[in-house]
Amino acid sequence: MGFLGAKDICHRKRYNYDNYKFIVMNFRENIARLQDFYLLSIKAPIGIFRRPFYFTEMIEQMDYMGTGSLFIIVLVSLFIGMALSLQISAELSTLGLKMYTGKLVGVSIIREIGPVSIALSFAGRVGSGMASEIGSMVLGHQVDILRVHGVNPVKKLVTPRVVSAVLMLPILTVIGDAVSLFGGYYIAVFVSHQSGSFYWSQIRDIMDFKNIFSGIAKPFIFGYFISCISCYMGLATRGGARGLRKATTTAVVFSTIVIIVADFMMTRALLLLLGESV
Repeated sequence: MGFLGAKDICHRKRYNYDNYKFIVMNFRENIARLQDFYLLSIKAPIGIFRRPFYFTEMIEQMDYMGTGSLFIIVLVSLFIGMALSLQISAELSTLGLKMYTGKLVGVSIIREIGPVSIALSFAGRVGSGMASEIGSMVLGHQVDILRVHGVNPVKKLVTPRVVSAVLMLPILTVIGDAVSLFGGYYIAVFVSHQSGSFYWSQIRDIMDFKNIFSGIAKPFIFGYFISCISCYMGLATRGGARGLRKATTTAVVFSTIVIIVADFMMTRALLLLLGESV
């Protein structure tokens, strides 16, 4: 550029060099974080087979995740079931097929909508809680104190949370699916004026191994991802209150994305595994 002097060219080269250096450092930092996350995700479940065992912490976490989330899960599931039944009844009534509402509601709830919606609710309440609690312990140097006393923070803080999430999310999913089916029943019978016995007979028909296995397998994976992501974000918290807010938000956002992507990949894999054609 002819209108630039030697000093301007020097500043531009310096600016480009600083940008390049920032990109390289940022890339290395992200790779290091990804590596730390993988190590945490492997060490956390292995911790249940090695002493010491923290059963008290695990029971506390199961109570917090299971009992504490029950009301939210029931409320969300009830309205999802009613909304889904209402929409399916409206669509099928134009075709004269609204008597099959129960079958479509049952398959949709058990295989897809139930596991995903409950996992998203679980990530919003439990995932954010895990990230903020562990992040507060990091900022308050409680995690450093554990290390000084020879306690492994991953084993004491992360393992009980991962195990509790993997166990409690499938139980909550079963309860939420049942509530959604009752919500769909209420709309089908009392709003759409369908036969209640025929609704439940269709629900019984879709309760085969393929549908139940597809609906039960997903919450185990979702619970593992939510707990690992949230615990990692909590342990990586830096920068005071603003850093804690960022860690909590990032935990929920990443968990949401991972749940949606994992659901698609698992649905595809389960269809192939169970021999179902698309």
